[in-house]
Amino acid sequence: MNTRTRSRKASTPPVAQESALLRWLKERRITEVECLVPDITGNARGKIIPADKFSHDYGTRLPEGIFATTVTGEFPDDYYELTSPSDSDMILRPDADTVRMVPWATDPTAQVIHDCFTKTGEPHELAPRNVLRRVLNAYAELGLRPVVAPELEFFLVQKNTDPDFPLLPPAGRSGRPETARQSYSIDAVNEFDPILDLMYDYCDAMKLDVDTLIHESGAAQLEVNFTHANAMDLADQVFLFKRTMRESAMRHGVYATFLAKPMENEPGSAMHIHQSLLRISDGSNVFTGEHGGEDFSPLFGHYLAGLQKYVPMAMAFFAPNVNSYRRLMFGEVSPSNVHWGFDNRTCGLRVPLDTPENMRVESRFAGSDANPYLAIAATLAAGLLGIREQGSPTAPITSSAKELGYDLPRSLGEALDGLEGCPELREMLGERFCRAYVSVKRKEYETFFRVISSWEREFLLLNV
Repeated sequence: MNTRTRSRKASTPPVAQESALLRWLKERRITEVECLVPDITGNARGKIIPADKFSHDYGTRLPEGIFATTVTGEFPDDYYELTSPSDSDMILRPDADTVRMVPWATDPTAQVIHDCFTKTGEPHELAPRNVLRRVLNAYAELGLRPVVAPELEFFLVQKNTDPDFPLLPPAGRSGRPETARQSYSIDAVNEFDPILDLMYDYCDAMKLDVDTLIHESGAAQLEVNFTHANAMDLADQVFLFKRTMRESAMRHGVYATFLAKPMENEPGSAMHIHQSLLRISDGSNVFTGEHGGEDFSPLFGHYLAGLQKYVPMAMAFFAPNVNSYRRLMFGEVSPSNVHWGFDNRTCGLRVPLDTPENMRVESRFAGSDANPYLAIAATLAAGLLGIREQGSPTAPITSSAKELGYDLPRSLGEALDGLEGCPELREMLGERFCRAYVSVKRKEYETFFRVISSWEREFLLLNV
C-alpha cells in the first residue's frame, strides 16, 4: 500500500489537545459527549456526559472490570486476580484525534474514544486499544510503521426478537427477500439503498474513510472496504463503523449483524486485513522487492513466515466466539490453513498482485465478529515475531489450498489452549492482558456449553 496515509498527532502536547478538543465542542455547540471505550468484544462502553461538565471535568473514570466481563455480563472465577483487589477505577483520557459528531443524535452530540490509564498514569494493560499501541510501539522501535486496510463483511437480517428462531434475510425495495446468491450484483445492493444511503451519510458526517461497498455471496450479505491508513486509525474506524451500520439498519426496521456465521445455509462473514510496513524515515514500503511483480524483500519473507508460524496460536483473537468456528470449519471460502499464494483466495494469506509500492499481504483469518484492535494487534504481532526470528515462508501455493486440509483450531477452547501455550505472543501482547482474555473467553465457552440445543432435543432425546 502506498505512503499516502493520515498522520496522527501523537506528538501534540496533552494540554494543547485538551484546548483543541474543548474548542471543537464549543464551536459546534455540543450539548452531550459520549465517552467511548472499546471493550474486549470491540463494543462501546463508557459514559454520556453533559458538554459543560466534560469541559470542567476533563477526563472521567470507569471500573477496570469492564475488561474482565463476558459477553453475557458474567465474570470469570479469577476476576479479582485479573483486576486490582479493590476493583478500582481506571482514569480515562480522550484521544482528541477521534472526536466526531454523533449524526443520529437528536441534540448536538459528540463521541470521542478514550484511552485508559492506571492511577499512576501508566497505560492500562487490559485495554484493547493499549494492546494495539504496545505492538505499534514495538514496530516504531525498528523504524517501521504498519499500514492496514480492513475489508469488513456483514449481513442485513430481519428483526429477530426471539433467539429460538433462525435469522432470515430482510425484504429489499422490491418487497422480496433474496433467495439466490448475488455476488457483486449492483442491483442486489440497490435493493438496500435507503439503508446504505443513510449509512454513507452518517459515515460522511463522522469522516469514516469507507471506500468500496459490494454485495457478497450470501443473501443480503455486504462488504465495505476501508481506505488504507495507520493501524490505530483503522481500528478506530472499524469500531465506529459497526456502531454506525447497526444504527442505520435499525432505523429502517432491520438488523445489521457482524456474527461470523449467522445463518446455517449462508457463508460466513470475515474481516480481511491488508497489511504492509513503511519505513518511518522515508515512507517507503519495506515489503517491496528489487524487481517488482512477484518479487518481494527478505523482510517480507520473514513477516510471512511469522504469520504462518503464529496465526494458529493467535486464532482466539481472529475467531473470538464459539460461533466463529462455524465460519472457519464450514465456510465455503474461509481459510483452512496458513498457506500463502499470489492472488490466491483459497489461501489464508493472499498476496495481491499490485504495483511494487503497494506490496502487501491480506490475512483472511479474522471473522467480522473480531475486535478490530485485537485482530490487527495479533496479526502485526505475528509478523513482527517473524521479522525478529528471520524465518522463511513456505513456497507459494498456486492450486487450491483447500485441498491441503484443515490445520487451524476447531473450537474456541482449542484456540485458547494455543494462546496459553505461546509465550512469544503473550509477551508481545502483554501477559496480564492475555491471562484476562483467556479467562473471559473460557467463561463464555463454559456458559455456551450449559445451553442444551434444539438439535440435541430433536435427535438425542429418545434415541440414546
